Amino acid sequence: VHRLVTYIFVYKDLISLTCGAVVIWYFAGSFEKNVGTVKHCFLTLAFAALSALFCLLLETVVSRVSEVEDAKGFMPVAFATLGVSTTHLRVKRTLFFGVRVPVVLVPWLMLCLAWFVPHSSLLGNLCGLLAGEAYGLGYCSCLDFPESVGSKLDRVFPFSLLKRIPGLKYIPASLAERRAFESSKIDPAPGTYPTQSYHCSSPPVHPAFQVQHPNAQSQGF
Repeated sequence: VHRLVTYIFVYKDLISLTCGAVVIWYFAGSFEKNVGTVKHCFLTLAFAALSALFCLLLETVVSRVSEVEDAKGFMPVAFATLGVSTTHLRVKRTLFFGVRVPVVLVPWLMLCLAWFVPHSSLLGNLCGLLAGEAYGLGYCSCLDFPESVGSKLDRVFPFSLLKRIPGLKYIPASLAERRAFESSKIDPAPGTYPTQSYHCSSPPVHPAFQVQHPNAQSQGF
């Protein structure tokens, strides 16, 4: 049963490990900024288990047609987070390698590209995408929990310990705190950045070079 979750830490070689690190940095990092560290950790475990269960259910059918690669690494969970993100986007189109495509097609195009990643399981990635789409559309609402619960978990172990680790970026569960954190980066406090004062003395304007508007007299100037 533990393999339903631990498979996301299994990599066959250095190339797949590098690809997994890039996927975690890009997809998991952006997803964590939107939901907070607590919810991100919980949904990572939930998406890993759901993807594995879907893969076990479909493997008996797909294995009759072609050989099925076992799901390994973080990529199925990354596709789950991508599926959640695309279902919540309000924009209809986005740029994909310089071409404007519908947002709903982006996960499926990424799925085709992931086919060329070494030791990547197409079925596992597909199951991860289906799990994310199901959660984003509200079919897995049982996995969700209120923001107040996440704020309480921020103050208990092990999340209270994660906050104290230097160099680790912890995202709070409260939406208000996340917005305040983002706004503090956009509008820094006075004195945050070093500034230079430049003094430009304006040369005195000689009356002979003053230009008067032709209607100034009629307008009372």
